[in-house]
Amino acid sequence: MNDKYVSPLSERYASKEMQYIFSPDMKFKTWRRLWIALAETEQELGLKDVDGNPRITDEQIAELKSHVDEINYDVAREREKQVRHDVMSHVYAYGQQCPKAAGIIHLGATSCYVGDNTDVIVMTEALKLVRKKLINVIDELAKFADKYKALPTLAFTHFQPAQPTTVGKRATLWMQELLLDLSDIEYMISQQKLLGSKGTTGTQASFLELFNGDHDTVRKIDGMIAKKMGYEECYSVSGQTYSRKVDARVLNVLSGIAMSAHKFSNDIRLLQHLKEIEEPFEKNQIGSSAMAYKRNPMRSERIASLANYVMVDALNPAITAATQWFERTLDDSANKRISVPEAFLAVDGILDLYLNVVDGLVVYDKVIYQRFMKEIPFMATENIMMDAVKRGGNRQDLHEKIRSYSMMAGEQVKVYGNENNLVDLIAADASFGMTKEEITALLEPINFVGRAPQQTEEFLLDVVKPILDANQDILGVKAEINV
Repeated sequence: MNDKYVSPLSERYASKEMQYIFSPDMKFKTWRRLWIALAETEQELGLKDVDGNPRITDEQIAELKSHVDEINYDVAREREKQVRHDVMSHVYAYGQQCPKAAGIIHLGATSCYVGDNTDVIVMTEALKLVRKKLINVIDELAKFADKYKALPTLAFTHFQPAQPTTVGKRATLWMQELLLDLSDIEYMISQQKLLGSKGTTGTQASFLELFNGDHDTVRKIDGMIAKKMGYEECYSVSGQTYSRKVDARVLNVLSGIAMSAHKFSNDIRLLQHLKEIEEPFEKNQIGSSAMAYKRNPMRSERIASLANYVMVDALNPAITAATQWFERTLDDSANKRISVPEAFLAVDGILDLYLNVVDGLVVYDKVIYQRFMKEIPFMATENIMMDAVKRGGNRQDLHEKIRSYSMMAGEQVKVYGNENNLVDLIAADASFGMTKEEITALLEPINFVGRAPQQTEEFLLDVVKPILDANQDILGVKAEINV
């Protein structure tokens, strides 16, 4: 195994659950389920041979079912070396196990019957797993937001100190983006349809031949197959394949999740630089090979790295969809075999990392308070001025003095590296009529966060809680990080 390329997505990042969804076992077992569904449908619709006898028997279907999960890969591989066709190789291999049913496997169908229908089924199952993990990330963020809903912190615009918010309120911004992604993924799951069995150019001509020109009977085939496979319907029209825009739409949703996670990871990395919040760091973890003291935000950086990949990867199915010719070309096949699974595997890794980081975030409230107090005198000048006016001061005179003192205090901080002395300067000016203690009392952090605590509570109660309540059965996922 060490002498050939192995995808890092499998070895390092994606979960076993997501890897199984895109595994050969999932793929080929689904092919066999589709062949059984086709045979059952043709039998139920009364398909007959030239002598008027039932073309498909209960015995044949039972034989197919008895080997549905026993993929004889060795036979299929050897056959593919000869015929250079993966579907016909597996038809042959299945037939070797089911000699009585060999003649009715894949009857009337083209390769895309198993290939495309399986792709839709696999993507749908993968979307469901992504949805499950997404909701668990939202759940962890909700706990974090509730815990820190009233912890004041400097907000930043342009990464410059701005009007304060709370740590919990900031977490609601991360959640809000994930809720948009959740809405998109649920819509996409609801839109999934099978290709059905449309034939080589989508006209169902082969089935019309099998059923002696009976349009009413042929029209029932797709719906019956869909129901047997757990779907409501198939696409009404198609060429040989389902529209490759389906893949593009799915990967656009995954790209959206990558965007949201990347933004979160950026914020955590910046906060870790500020020493306000850190991602989890394990006892024996090494931050740097050279600098032993370092605690690098490697998990958040990995989120960003994988997210970049997914956002770029989403271009693949878009270009593929745009360049298909008429009823089908095969220049989609190699690309979608790589781009679709890898997008899901990468997003799966991203969400596991996201969940792991949120579950172990460390908040340094004293550092947050210290940085807050260094900046808040500047932001509190309006409050100080209004209080001084109430005590009889002249607003215009006080405004000019505060402007001047603010520049002096800023110079002390920026030029000389001293502490912010704005409060001392104001307290020493008798025209304000306020002691240092009175001014300091105005600087209580919670007084400057507006409705941030209330907004957080309302958001969690009105928006997040109904979603979590409706999904109690899938909560409690714990992420396993390989490296």
